[in-house]
Amino acid sequence: MTMTTAFQLRRDSFGKLIITLESGEEHVGITPVRAFPIQAPTRGISLVRDGGKEVAWIDDLADVPHDVRTLVCEEIEGREFIPEVVRIKDVSSFATPCTWFVETDRGDTRFVLKADEDIRRIGETSLLVADSHGINFLIRDMFRIDKHSRKILDRFL
Repeated sequence: MTMTTAFQLRRDSFGKLIITLESGEEHVGITPVRAFPIQAPTRGISLVRDGGKEVAWIDDLADVPHDVRTLVCEEIEGREFIPEVVRIKDVSSFATPCTWFVETDRGDTRFVLKADEDIRRIGETSLLVADSHGINFLIRDMFRIDKHSRKILDRFL
């Protein structure tokens, strides 16, 4: 399968993304924005310029050339920080506020859950847990997490 796009993407000397459209029109400072960051992180990515005006669309990152995919992923990873909870080790209390001790895909950490309402359902199986500093932690599938973690989670849901 040949991968082609109707645009070219590169970085300028300041690290900003520059898109060159098929028409030859260029835009500096492009920002990739995921349409569905939790459910479909590699599908539906809008490339927007200043002011939020979309200049290009990527249906699926798997369908674009490797160099474009790399630039888009680097840019998104630099902006988005959503650690994924692998295991809930312990909580200081089952009443809020409480401290959660968790293992994430980025290492062990702890955070303060201010209120039960800071746990939000995303789709059927995913949860976003916001800490007291506004950092979101993702539980991708609350039914696939280990038994101990699920037991703790059930007390808050």
